[in-house]
Amino acid sequence: MRHREKLDTPVIKGFEHVNRYWDPNMGMPTAKILPGECYVSNRAEMIVTVLGSCISACIRDVNIGVGGMNHFMLPVQGHSKGASRAYLETSALCYGNWAMEFLINEILKQGGQKRNLEVKLFGGGKVLSSMDTIDVGERNINFVQDYLKKEGLKVVAMDLGCQCPRKVLYFSDTGAVKLKRLRVQANNTIEKRERDYIDNLRRKPNTGEVELF
Repeated sequence: MRHREKLDTPVIKGFEHVNRYWDPNMGMPTAKILPGECYVSNRAEMIVTVLGSCISACIRDVNIGVGGMNHFMLPVQGHSKGASRAYLETSALCYGNWAMEFLINEILKQGGQKRNLEVKLFGGGKVLSSMDTIDVGERNINFVQDYLKKEGLKVVAMDLGCQCPRKVLYFSDTGAVKLKRLRVQANNTIEKRERDYIDNLRRKPNTGEVELF
């Protein structure tokens, strides 16, 4: 019952759809995000995701302990002013430019200040064996590093590239990270999932302009 009560604590408005559960090993509420999702918390929670060629940015205001994580699959989609939140949650957050802007803005809405943000980056592995000969992971890495440089945001930790998928556990209030590099032999499930997501994105109309363990 005690655990259920902690999970029933209201989350920040707009993130109610994210899958949350009690993690018995860490002893805390946990949010699991998938490609195209984002989660921001203003309390002690863990945010978890698994990355292949995708990138997750973990961003936190160090003064107030509000932080979050995104998970994007492709670098850029054209912007459209006034895009609804529903559109962002269903399509646009799969793209880096939307996902980064959305995560930063949500932290700022909770009282964060841009000058106090710390950034940690993970993912961008080369796990798609032949995606039109394009290294999606490398494109994602190049995009996010360039984006952060233009925004003047400092990256304090990163684990990017190589050929392995990763599991990332991010503690949004403290900024601590646990990172596990998964065996290359286990790539098939992640590769298939990412191919399916990317194929689905390509079919959709464009409706909108580290501690190892």
